[in-house]
Amino acid sequence: MVLHWLHSVCADEARLMKHQPRKRFAQNFLHDQQVIDRIIASIAPQPTDLLIEIGPGRAALTKPLVASGAELHVLEIDRDLVAQLEKKFAHNSNITVHQCDALQADFSGIAGNRPFRLIGNLPYNISTPLIFHLLRWHELVIDMHFMLQKEVVDRMASGPGSKAYGRLSVMTQFLCDVTPLFDVQPESFTPAPRVCSSIVRLQPLRTPPFESGSDKSLQQVVAAAFCQRRKTLRNSLRNLLRAEQIVAAGIDPGQRAEQLSLSQFAALARALPYDTRPAPSKRRSK
Repeated sequence: MVLHWLHSVCADEARLMKHQPRKRFAQNFLHDQQVIDRIIASIAPQPTDLLIEIGPGRAALTKPLVASGAELHVLEIDRDLVAQLEKKFAHNSNITVHQCDALQADFSGIAGNRPFRLIGNLPYNISTPLIFHLLRWHELVIDMHFMLQKEVVDRMASGPGSKAYGRLSVMTQFLCDVTPLFDVQPESFTPAPRVCSSIVRLQPLRTPPFESGSDKSLQQVVAAAFCQRRKTLRNSLRNLLRAEQIVAAGIDPGQRAEQLSLSQFAALARALPYDTRPAPSKRRSK
């Protein structure tokens, strides 16, 4: 029986490792053991953790995460990989495989409304919209460790005055501490991407650094300001704020979005007239 089980496990492992990367899912599978070990050391998973991994692929990170004893949920869009992952981990009671699109997933539902940690080698083609989607649950998230295109991590961590500074920088830093950890070279993947990757740690802030009125007001102002970043605030925000309202918030309307600090964006969000603020969502009665 033991030999039969070992043979089955080895066969499942072989099928998983032979899975060919698919372009439509932007799959680049991590295979560098030193990088894998370094990522796991950065995460330091504990048996008491509730972990959600996005895009487990060939299970390079999944295997040590399962071995940690933590409760693990993995989200995979590729049906063939889902079947192979279910077979590989059929004898592990602490892992649940979900076939779903992470961009459509309800993470609080998966976690049972419990605090959770997020991990993932995120597909480069959807990384920015996926980050914005995940930030919706920042109040439940303990921390996030992601593999991303280095350019995206640079944008997350950049400050005012930098060409990389933009909507992603402001919204991420307003909700999280952003810590770039280390870079990963293309040869660490199969197939090798054309760009360098980076590991980043995001730790949601329990209290925003500045009062903005509401998250939605801040999102509205930041999105409009960076929509056409070469324009001055007087022009980019003309549908939200008059020039005199921008001045009253303590900001020069002749400035561009990339010149503003987090506190200045918060001041603009607070200055947003109530009749132009996003309407609060209506809860359905049960």
